[in-house]
Order: sequence, then C-alpha cells, then structure tokens
Amino acid sequence: MTITQLQYVLAVAEYQNFTLAAEKSFVTQPTLSMQVQKLEDELDILIFDRSKKPISITEVGKKIVAQAKNIVNEANRIKDIVDQEKGYIGGDYTLGIIPTIMPTLLPMFLKTFIKKYPKVNLIIKEQSTENLIRNIQDGHLDAAIAATPLEIEFIKERPLYYEPFVGYVPNNHRLGKAQSLKPEDLDITDILLLQDGHCFRDGVINLCKAPRNFEEEHFRLQ
Repeated sequence: MTITQLQYVLAVAEYQNFTLAAEKSFVTQPTLSMQVQKLEDELDILIFDRSKKPISITEVGKKIVAQAKNIVNEANRIKDIVDQEKGYIGGDYTLGIIPTIMPTLLPMFLKTFIKKYPKVNLIIKEQSTENLIRNIQDGHLDAAIAATPLEIEFIKERPLYYEPFVGYVPNNHRLGKAQSLKPEDLDITDILLLQDGHCFRDGVINLCKAPRNFEEEHFRLQ
C-alpha cells in the first residue's frame, strides 16, 4: 500500500470515473487503474463497483476512502513541517470564501498578503458554506472564511471579526418605526432569506429560533 495508491483511490472516488481521475492526477488511465487494482488485490476487497455508471463506491470502500483522506492529509503535513523548520513559506494555498463577504473582505488583505508571502500561490475559491465544509473535509481547501459558528467537529474555528445584524424594513411594516430590533420581534415567515446552504440564512433562522428545515410558504427567491 502506498500514498500514491491512496491518492488515486481518492481521485476515483471524487470523479467517479477512471479516465477523469487519471487526467486530474496527471497520469495515464491504465497506470491509475493498475494501481487501484493492486491495492484492491492486496486488501482482497473491491473498493469500487465498476459495473455501474458512474462508478460507485462499495460499503467497505466508503470506509477505506474516509481513512485514505486522513492518511493523505497527514502525509501532506510532513512536507509542511519540514518547510516550517527551514523557515520556508511557499507553494499553493487554497482559500475558500463565501460570496457575501468576498468583494469587501478580500481587498482588505490581498495586496498585503501577496507582498508579505511572495512565494505563496494563493488560490481563492468563492463557494457556499455547504461546499466550503465539504471541500475542507475532502482536503480541497486549506482554509475558509465563512460566517460562524459552524460547530462542526472536524473544523477548527477562529473568529476574524464581529459585525452587527442589521434589519431593513419598509415604512409601513409593523417594525417600520422601531429604533432597534430584538430576536423576539422577528417573525421567520416575514423575512427574505438566502437559499439553503448559505450560512447567513442559518444565522437568521437561529436568531428567530426557527427549525433549520423551515420552508417559505408564501414565496421563494430564485
């Protein structure tokens, strides 16, 4: 069993296609297929069900893929440890960020970051909170910026800053003349919400103490 074999397994699990997985791994499809087959032979199990299109992961394969993610991530950290000991800060760093804050937050630090760490290739990906969480778990992101708290076991959260919630209401609304709003003043059925998967949506729902599976009955923004 090798780290390379585990990386190929993760690629096939992600793309559900041997040809595409080989392309993304920068190897030929026969090479990737042979290494995955060798690992399956060594373990005497099938990780992938090749009879289905797209390829599916077997039940035992799901457990192997989950463990392979941990092993590959830990192996990648070995190089980070060596680089830190040498005082080297460089290479690719992939940062995810939610769309609602990217236009205002990035200009605050991007130029300074590039100047301070010229050898770091900063890759920024704009994604919903749901995708950020999944890509952090899958090892496709090094870090992410989102509205907290997320309260997810495998993610370490560090507050960057705090900002107030501000409500916008029409003059003829029952709260139109209010100078400030309290959570108990809010009615979840009377609020425009972002689509499911956005952390600000969850924040408003939590503030109103409504269930997360709440669905707008009167209208829906597309």
